[in-house]
Amino acid sequence: MQHRRKPASAAAPAAAKQQPSRRPTAPLSLAGLVVAVFLLAVFLYNEDVVKSGGGGADVAVPGSVAVAGRARSPDLRVLHHHHEEHGEEDAATQKQPPPPAAAAKHQQQQQPQVPAGCDLYQGRWTFDAAGEQSPLYRESECEFLTEQVTCMRNGRRDDSYQKWRWQPNGCDMPRFDASLLLERLQNKRLMFVGDSLNRNQWESMVCLVQSVVPRGHKTLQKFVNNGSLNVFTAHEYNATVEFYWAPFLVQSNSDDPQVHSVMDRVIAWRAIAKHANNWKGVDYLVFNTYIWWLNTFEMKVLKGSGALRNNKGAAGWSKYALVDRPVAYREVLKTWAKWVDRHIDPNRTTVFFMGMSPNHITPWAWGNDGGIKCAMETQPIVNRTAPLNIGTDWRLHGVARGVLARYLHRVPAHFVDITGLSELRKDAHTSVHTLRQGKVLTPEQQADPKTYADCIHWCLPGLPDTWNHFIYAQIVSSSSDA
Repeated sequence: MQHRRKPASAAAPAAAKQQPSRRPTAPLSLAGLVVAVFLLAVFLYNEDVVKSGGGGADVAVPGSVAVAGRARSPDLRVLHHHHEEHGEEDAATQKQPPPPAAAAKHQQQQQPQVPAGCDLYQGRWTFDAAGEQSPLYRESECEFLTEQVTCMRNGRRDDSYQKWRWQPNGCDMPRFDASLLLERLQNKRLMFVGDSLNRNQWESMVCLVQSVVPRGHKTLQKFVNNGSLNVFTAHEYNATVEFYWAPFLVQSNSDDPQVHSVMDRVIAWRAIAKHANNWKGVDYLVFNTYIWWLNTFEMKVLKGSGALRNNKGAAGWSKYALVDRPVAYREVLKTWAKWVDRHIDPNRTTVFFMGMSPNHITPWAWGNDGGIKCAMETQPIVNRTAPLNIGTDWRLHGVARGVLARYLHRVPAHFVDITGLSELRKDAHTSVHTLRQGKVLTPEQQADPKTYADCIHWCLPGLPDTWNHFIYAQIVSSSSDA
């Protein structure tokens, strides 16, 4: 049977057939419109909040009854699954990120660490052609460098010696951060004690830290304390980087910091108090003594200490005994170690002892039979398979390690083992691009490297920056923010 289609009037609900109310309809339409716009705005707002919440983070979105209702009755299975997948990421996403300045400061205060089991001194030299990590500063940017070490200014043409970076095996050096180091040095003293090679390293450290100190907030005082002390100060940090002249650590007839070219060198191997009184209260002490021991195979050791007490001058050093170099070296380091262990507070002061800085005067040892000392060398020794013998007295290296292990009981000392890695850097010496008797070598003198090449000291920027990078790694990895 066919169904007839009902007229439109029959399909309409009964309410539609009623007579319209006599009350005006405009206000109702306007109110409805306002309500609709309000609801739409709330809906769009909630959508934005949900999207900004990371698309899946379980957060309560205010202003939405439906979402709030779900938050009050969470699906525990979903939450459990979510935590299994993301672990602690939920807490991190719910934390408000810090403002950029606070985040930067927090990042700066993170404590760099040398990986456990990492031997920083075993590795290889890597050429950093782009200069991204080496050098750590520019020669022209450090106003405190002396002419003795500014090789480029003194006529050296290649700067490749500045771009070699030390890469330990199986780990990385903490990236050098001068600002972080100065934070660690705030209200503290860092002092290098030793000979001209430690002064070389001190100049390097001054250049490393001064780069982040504005002009007018840093000073350098030379030859204070009767000439034995040089002091760089970063005033905003109340931090000093100092150098104290004591080439044998104990007293000797070569202790005059400006007039010390004494050929007949004599040491007093039990007399250390005169120098050591200047080391008390220092927060970081970096000691070295080596190069001044190489002039002779036997050392002249003062007999008795009466000459020192009676202040007899040069005549007081005339009575001495000849002692084999390693024996004298051991006795001097024993005197030094006993003083350190007795007088240094290990809760305040960190002690470093530098390994031996080698010289390069035997070019045949690295295969350059026609070479003259270290002159014209522009590359490190690489791909070496046979033992390298350039004349380093490794006996003294062994003596130093033995004394540190045996005689320092209360105060630990860090042996900075630079010797082997520095032996490879025949290219990094000042050579003929340095001073002689206070004056830059003339072209005629530079043409005579056999007489004038300095294969003991190092150009800056250069190798001593790496030595200081080791010091930096120890300071920042063992310090706290307290």
